[in-house]
Amino acid sequence: MTTTRNRRRSLAATGAIATVVALVLAGCGARAGDGQPAAASAGPSCVDTSGSTVKLGFLNSLTGGMAISEKTVSNVLHMAADEINAGGGILGKKIEYVQEDGATDWPTFAEKAGKLLTQDCVAAIFGGWTSSSRKAVKPVVEKHNGLFFYPVQYEGLEASPNIYYTGATTNQQIIPAMDFLASKGVKRLFLAGSDYVFPRTANAIIKLYAAKLGIEIVGEEYVPLDKDDWTSQVAKIVAAKPDFIFNTINGSSNVGFIKAYYDAGLKAATTPIISVSIAEEEAPAMGHEVTGHYASWNYFQSLKTPTNPKFIQSWKAYPNSSGVTSDPMEAAYISLYLYKALVEAAGSFDVDKVNAAARSKPITFDAPEGTVTLNGENHHISKPGHIGQINAQNQFDIVWSSGKFIEPDPFLKGYDWFPAATRDQLVKSAG
Repeated sequence: MTTTRNRRRSLAATGAIATVVALVLAGCGARAGDGQPAAASAGPSCVDTSGSTVKLGFLNSLTGGMAISEKTVSNVLHMAADEINAGGGILGKKIEYVQEDGATDWPTFAEKAGKLLTQDCVAAIFGGWTSSSRKAVKPVVEKHNGLFFYPVQYEGLEASPNIYYTGATTNQQIIPAMDFLASKGVKRLFLAGSDYVFPRTANAIIKLYAAKLGIEIVGEEYVPLDKDDWTSQVAKIVAAKPDFIFNTINGSSNVGFIKAYYDAGLKAATTPIISVSIAEEEAPAMGHEVTGHYASWNYFQSLKTPTNPKFIQSWKAYPNSSGVTSDPMEAAYISLYLYKALVEAAGSFDVDKVNAAARSKPITFDAPEGTVTLNGENHHISKPGHIGQINAQNQFDIVWSSGKFIEPDPFLKGYDWFPAATRDQLVKSAG
């Protein structure tokens, strides 16, 4: 455990729809932390705001396969807390944060969330990365009526009164990526993902939208999150000869995928990859030059907004900074400031009052990606869509943009190619 006084710096067609749902049902079940039912009711809160401080919990994987990405999210939460404290805190109370390690283990995320809420008595928890980590925390915060701020793009099909989502939902990242591929004339697409709920569900949605766009899915392969050997799967990619590869791999497994990709003789000029988890920090860690490949995000370090230069400068100067900014860490930064805005709008740290404030008035934040607005009903935020191409400096040249902020539609109710019956089955299968 670490506090502000003693912290450890760690750094389609109808027939295809049934097949899609069956694959997700087969791929998403029986994983630790997925689909746990919420308990009935919460006991009295032990949060104490009578003094000059308020406790907040930071829950990130500082060890295990996801540490390659989550250490930076942890560190930027520290930076945001320090900034807020320097500005007077939240309702005049300084943040005292308690750092816990989820250890890339979903039961550990659930256990630590329970500890933070019932023993450390934090007013809110910030963190997580994989959907499995979020789904492990979800029943815990619902049981204890706590708040969890989740900073990473995910598969959508979820909304909880106890979770605020500051990363992209499907229509803010996956759909823009597919629109970009369609604009490039892509006709053959291969799907490569880690074997857990986000890639399985995201790829089910991709297949439905691909049918609408006239894009053929020529293969689909998964490897467990803690495995790095992609040799046999990449051999199938070579045989399928896709125009593009859609990468929903997470964590250090990307390193093994990129190695197998180049070992097989593939290259960006002929078989490019578009990723939704490789950002500025991960690109140079791939063990191979990845120039020419693409990523779909809502924020890039290269983004030209009035607020981004100061964010970049502050981050580069922060102790143990990775030196580069990225979408997930920017969304984590947003999460703490969004919480501050919510509490101040409510005039209280009480969860029910915070949620009431979210519903009663527009809550905005001038984020590095631009001014985001909270949807008080589904607890997601508006976001721009961007596609970046990796350059020789492992930065991203923005080659496509949505042109406007995209309102969050986590259940894709505004898309005629996503039938309600399919939505219901995918929601159930994703837990």
